[in-house]
Amino acid sequence: MNKIQARVALLALFLPLFLNAAHILKNELLNPKASQLIEEIGGELLAKTGMHEYVIATNDAFPRGSSMFAYVKKYEDNLSKPYVVFIFAPNDKRVGIIPSSDKVKLLYDEQKVKSAAIDVVASKDKNSDEDRYNIGIVQGFSELADQIGEAKGVELTKTLPNETRFIVKILKIVVFAGALLVLWIFFVRPAVTRIKNGK
Repeated sequence: MNKIQARVALLALFLPLFLNAAHILKNELLNPKASQLIEEIGGELLAKTGMHEYVIATNDAFPRGSSMFAYVKKYEDNLSKPYVVFIFAPNDKRVGIIPSSDKVKLLYDEQKVKSAAIDVVASKDKNSDEDRYNIGIVQGFSELADQIGEAKGVELTKTLPNETRFIVKILKIVVFAGALLVLWIFFVRPAVTRIKNGK
């Protein structure tokens, strides 16, 4: 009887850990905190859009010319459609995004998502490679979720703010304001002055 109780107790203890990894197909790089963030982001995206987002963080080799699409096929039994899989393979410096269909591919900008991850990893700061990998994976996964949410008209609250996107918005505002100022100084104000002077 005690053995049965012990097994039930162990099962109750570890079952949530197995059930909780719904969005991580393979993890050879993520620490527990990064894994938790990915689960929260993926869970919110699924709840609000019906889209499944998965991550593969692997040390497997992906030499140039190898197919990430074929690699994802190995996990087909664990995928629910519609889905998008974010692959991070630092050993061969590869980041991939595999959607379940062309329709899903239209929901995000692949280059922006890859940049969100790669920019963090490529930065030369005091963080270790392991830390940069974790931050890069979470940032890329978060950016992908944000873009899908935006395309579906949904705002996500669990995603990380993308500082680059914020800076780009500020720069757009500055450029727009500068264009208006130039328009006023060189075209509108002289035209108004001519009209006032009756010329």
